[in-house]
Amino acid sequence: MQSTAQLERRILDAIRRGASMEDIAALRHHTDIQTPAGAIEALKDGNARFFSGKSGRPELDVNERRAQIMGQTPYAAVLACSDSRVPVELVFDVGLGDLFVVRVAGNVVGEAGLGTLEYAIRHLDVHLIMVMGHESCGAVAAAMLTPEQIAQEPENLQSIIHRITPSLVDMPRIRDKKARMREAVLNNVRHQVQMLRGQTVIREAEAKGQIQVIGGYYEIGSGAVDFLVDEADLLP
Repeated sequence: MQSTAQLERRILDAIRRGASMEDIAALRHHTDIQTPAGAIEALKDGNARFFSGKSGRPELDVNERRAQIMGQTPYAAVLACSDSRVPVELVFDVGLGDLFVVRVAGNVVGEAGLGTLEYAIRHLDVHLIMVMGHESCGAVAAAMLTPEQIAQEPENLQSIIHRITPSLVDMPRIRDKKARMREAVLNNVRHQVQMLRGQTVIREAEAKGQIQVIGGYYEIGSGAVDFLVDEADLLP
């Protein structure tokens, strides 16, 4: 797989030769990432650089930024939480145009987010969808409150919470609060993955091998992402 450094050298050489914006945009197409497996490896490699302190995200020069006007070619879409401690592009050490990101509290599946992901599949040819939860998620914590406490929240926030609560039914009794919270977040990730897989556009794309739907758990403390790829890891 072509490394980020190799790609940037190719782009720099093209700029020196006086390449057009169209030429530069074409170079940024992820021709080496054509499968879900390739997209997963790219995310794993990027996260490894991030949590090991070896991030290599280069700043784009003016020509590269302008080239982005010609179009976008992200290789993966990520449904993530809006939490300010979860900067998706940084976590995976990617640059502009690499990921198509949907962010909503609790990384829940709603109409707007689902439509956005369907756009990524039909019009951007992404190869992967990841639902990424994270350590200490406030939305999941809110879903663990009593019904009386949840009823005190604003109506639209309750709507988000109610998209999480089904994943918390029949959770095993876990005394350790941190471990219980992690299990709740993972349960929610699995639940949202299954919700996505039940949608026609996503189900058909996954059946054809165009995409793969996976989960992830981001540890804020370490910077590492645990990937939920195998079916056994994704079952509720």
